[in-house]
Amino acid sequence: MPHRTAPHHTTDTFADLDAQGLNLHAVFSLLDLPADIVCALPPDATRHYQQLLLIGNRGGLMWHQIQLAGMADPDPIDRFTHTQVTAWLARQHPGKRYQWVYPGPTALGLQRLGALAGWHHPSPFMVGIDSQWGSWFAYRAVVLADTTLAPTPRRTGTPPCDACASRVCISACPAGALRDGLDLSACLAYRRSPDSACQDRCVARNTCPVGAEHRYSDAQIRYHYGRSMQVIRHMPAD
Repeated sequence: MPHRTAPHHTTDTFADLDAQGLNLHAVFSLLDLPADIVCALPPDATRHYQQLLLIGNRGGLMWHQIQLAGMADPDPIDRFTHTQVTAWLARQHPGKRYQWVYPGPTALGLQRLGALAGWHHPSPFMVGIDSQWGSWFAYRAVVLADTTLAPTPRRTGTPPCDACASRVCISACPAGALRDGLDLSACLAYRRSPDSACQDRCVARNTCPVGAEHRYSDAQIRYHYGRSMQVIRHMPAD
């Protein structure tokens, strides 16, 4: 088992990642994680590592930085994330052992970790939502590390959809797929239709007013939803 030393955390610990748009961070002690999370981690994780680092992005800065770095890689977002986080670990925590969990083959519930961090609340359009930055965030990296950072306090606050009386996202959905919870079949069928308004965006998500100032650029939204459409087109239709 690794030697347990006192945690430390300076205000600029994550500054390099923030500058690249990887501006969401949560530090968990492995010993404090729920059993279902620990069981999903690689074997003997708690014997070799002290902490789990959850890293994400909110808003459009990361996309801007990726454009500057180039989009030649088949998966430029994962490549960018891996490059930046690996470089950050080398600078901030030289000599510390670490292991990538996500992106990777481990079936780990990112939304579950996001809920533990206090970032992720359910929305009618089935994308996690936060009261400050809305749905305009994503999970980018999960790393096991023998670091001694101070664990991050859970973000507190009321789920924003609980206080939303209008639920404009539900009425805005052109497929009518959100009236009684998500009707996934109706959503996918509409997205496949030739004249669909949701081929390269989610109209319901775009209509949500929460965190509108953090909304991704149109180009980033088209990229993400274009990739999802590639998957949907290869799925068997009902």
